[in-house]
Amino acid sequence: MPIIPRDFYSRPALAVARDLLGCRLVRTQSGTRLAGLILETEAYQGEDDLACHASAGKTPRTSVMYEQPGHAYVYFTYGMHWLLNAVTERAGTPAAVLIRAILPVEGVAVMAKNRPYQAMRPGWTDGPAKLTQALGIDGAFNRLDLCDETGELIIEHGKFLSDDGIEQTPRIGLNAVPEPWRSLPWRFTLREGAINAL
Repeated sequence: MPIIPRDFYSRPALAVARDLLGCRLVRTQSGTRLAGLILETEAYQGEDDLACHASAGKTPRTSVMYEQPGHAYVYFTYGMHWLLNAVTERAGTPAAVLIRAILPVEGVAVMAKNRPYQAMRPGWTDGPAKLTQALGIDGAFNRLDLCDETGELIIEHGKFLSDDGIEQTPRIGLNAVPEPWRSLPWRFTLREGAINAL
């Protein structure tokens, strides 16, 4: 499938988060393609979104969110996990989509070696830290251009998905975030039937 172009990301995070479902996240590791179909995303939109890292303004960590869309925003959390986001919107408007789950489809044996204690068990790539471990993504991928066809990390187009196969719910892990941001339905997941049709 063709790589997703920059204008795809040059839109609000909610639109990108919905449309990334079913697309193929690809990391090239030592010449081997590791890929998974994106099953779950969350949108984070601007400084007004109190769940968004940019709610604290532009900092060394969040500066990539203010730059050109279509780049990776990879950050460290809980002192142990790397999480992958795709920067969206136009430059100057901080927004990003957190990629929360994938279905492995290429390079599965290598992905299993990257997660040796959990490999191939049910749900082994159904969390944002799980998928970065499986794909071998860490802080070195921060700011990488997802639109660079020769890059180590890209996202390719997937099948068109109807709204019937997509569920919207509140984002996860926002207990300390005030309303209305905590309950906004900005998490997008594929229903089981839609996953089976991929």
